[in-house]
Amino acid sequence: MNQQFFETIKCYDFEIFHLSYHKKRVARTISSNLNLEEYIYPPSNELLKCKVIYDHNGVIDIEYLPYKKKEIKSFKLIYDNHILYDKKSTDRLEIEKLFLEKQNCDEIIIVKNNLLTDTSIANIALYYDGKWITPKKPLLYGTTRERYLENEILIESDISIEMLFQSSKIALLNAMIDFDTIENYEIRE
Repeated sequence: MNQQFFETIKCYDFEIFHLSYHKKRVARTISSNLNLEEYIYPPSNELLKCKVIYDHNGVIDIEYLPYKKKEIKSFKLIYDNHILYDKKSTDRLEIEKLFLEKQNCDEIIIVKNNLLTDTSIANIALYYDGKWITPKKPLLYGTTRERYLENEILIESDISIEMLFQSSKIALLNAMIDFDTIENYEIRE
């Protein structure tokens, strides 16, 4: 079976957000351009999560789901030096297995080779030493992360566990929540 990938694209009030960044990632993923504009037609003006499933042959399916942001206040550090998720694949089994280890926390932070990578649903940024930093080597190079790096709001850095505990704020970044800053949170090891 052909490997399948997906893009999660924010739609609100019939507007499609940041499509050029999604198109770039699709092109990197399958070494081919897909004209996503031909496929995405939000069915309502509510906040929707548009999931475009595709493979090397083109778009397979598109679904629209009403979106409600998940409240995240606690993180469990999960260590895995072998996880690989460099393409936004529909096969998220490794990430789902790690997420099951969250115990009573809301979300996980995946640590690979003693450096922060991502959560199960988003890239991560820390407010550290007066600036916003994001891992140099995330599991997945997200579209929102890319935008904030291009606009010089974020700086790439290797981020240790010690730096995490010294940070005053944490932010999660993905297409649906954009740059979501969390100030009151708990980290558990």
